[in-house]
Amino acid sequence: MKKSNLKLDRLAGFKRRPAPVLFVIMDGFGLREETSGNCVYLAKTPNIVFLTEWTQERNLYTQLKAHGKAVGMPTDKDMGNSEVGHNALGAGRIFSQGARLVNEAIEDGSIFKTDLWEKLTNLEENNTIHFIGLLSDGNVHSHIYNHLFKLLDELARIRVKKVRIHTLLDGRDVPSWTAAKYINDLEKKLKELNQQFNVDFRIASGGGRMRVTMDRYESCWKIVKRGWNAHVHGKPQKLWFRGYKGRFTTAIEAVKAVEKVVKKEAAKLKKERNEQHAPSFVIVDEKNEPVGKILEGDRVIFFNFRGDRAIQISKAFEEPVFNKFKRGNYKAGSVEYAGMLQYDGDLKIPKQFLVPPPQIDKTISQYLCAEGITQFACAETHKYGHVTYFWNGNNSGYIDETLETYVEIKSEPSNIIVSHPEMKADEVCDRVIKALESRKHQFIRVNFANPDMVGHEGNLEAGIRAVEIVDKSVGRLKDVITKLDGIMIVTSDHGNIEELVGDRRTSHTLNPVPFFIWDPQYNNEYVINDEVKVPQLANVAATLMNFLGFEKPEDYFESLVKFK
Repeated sequence: MKKSNLKLDRLAGFKRRPAPVLFVIMDGFGLREETSGNCVYLAKTPNIVFLTEWTQERNLYTQLKAHGKAVGMPTDKDMGNSEVGHNALGAGRIFSQGARLVNEAIEDGSIFKTDLWEKLTNLEENNTIHFIGLLSDGNVHSHIYNHLFKLLDELARIRVKKVRIHTLLDGRDVPSWTAAKYINDLEKKLKELNQQFNVDFRIASGGGRMRVTMDRYESCWKIVKRGWNAHVHGKPQKLWFRGYKGRFTTAIEAVKAVEKVVKKEAAKLKKERNEQHAPSFVIVDEKNEPVGKILEGDRVIFFNFRGDRAIQISKAFEEPVFNKFKRGNYKAGSVEYAGMLQYDGDLKIPKQFLVPPPQIDKTISQYLCAEGITQFACAETHKYGHVTYFWNGNNSGYIDETLETYVEIKSEPSNIIVSHPEMKADEVCDRVIKALESRKHQFIRVNFANPDMVGHEGNLEAGIRAVEIVDKSVGRLKDVITKLDGIMIVTSDHGNIEELVGDRRTSHTLNPVPFFIWDPQYNNEYVINDEVKVPQLANVAATLMNFLGFEKPEDYFESLVKFK
């Protein structure tokens, strides 16, 4: 990311504290009044309770909207997520995000009027267009009805003859065991298009998102390899449990079979499992041959709009030299590959994409680097990209290496999260305390992944423990900030852990998140800004700038505090 010539005005009338400004993100920590399934309520959180009461007494507490239009999503029925949440936190403004961007491009037809679309749809008679992506309407990674169906409609309209869909099952951003619904809806859609336009559109392969294709931050390339073998070569995962063959004549048959397998594993391991943990499967014809291998000359569209779980499969298709696993007889460049969006603007992944990404400029990090503010960012692997890449407006790398330090604490394997909900919180906290006590950094940001990552597992007991470990970490940081005479601001990026109910819900929520300021030297100089009628994540950047001694930029959302 390039350095900038941005400039901030100094804030008059506020004595900046001698120690760093610490910004703590409790990822997935939301608020709701109901107590059932509410890990925030059920956990023992003496530090968060104390800070909440202390800040409420001094009017230094509020709640922030962290979903829907407040984070650039199409409607207020749409959940927030860590990516758009960190975009809003780091940018200080709202940008149209993944789902909204794609919606707009489909609604105005611009997605179908590009040279890329013409290239993708201009193929030889024997070649195929393949779609790979998450089959749900969770609207966090993809949308089956608003996006995939509309793309299929257009391909049928222009008489593209052969299309294959490689379906990744959700159960994470939507309720558990809903995969059959989405498969049935897709099969019905394909049947209608095949009959009306005399085309050959079919489901070809699939698997659960947490076992197949959708790894992130290179935590487990085996996940991508499983998807690669199923989608590209028509080879399902080898026998996972006795009796599972991975080859089926219909997708609904496959879904029923993987449900049995997953439930069998859950019982054996005594862990929560649903379709997101399903092994890969392949659809075959009457000769037991895969109906949708990806062959030379084919086109591949990864129809997810969110980037973190799309980057690795994109690398597998695009990189000329690739050593993460053997790709078989596949040669880079033998197919035309495109993403719904470009998932990494700096690294140009993928090279081709259907919808241009939001152009997020003038992030808080750019401003602070321009002003010479030293910064430190830390998280474990699961959320490292959120305090760096997403925080910096979907840009990789440093803005100014002389001023910034980024530290990643390597995460443990995802399959032990329920048994070890503490994850790497202690190590993250230790590293942040070291950075605080060094006094080398004026602004420090940290993300604790536990509430979100454990919340996605749907285990109530583990969720309670996740909240408690974050409370412990916040307490440790509070003590250090107190000793150093600094300021600590605590919030979240979206809800999750506060609503594990019914089928042990694993998705994000529409609930607000807390925001409070711990300032040991507070002398009534400021209070929460009551002129901000709908406090939201995008208001945080201006607030952080104030505490660092600067006025907010003109186009930033208002600060959450006003000075007396």
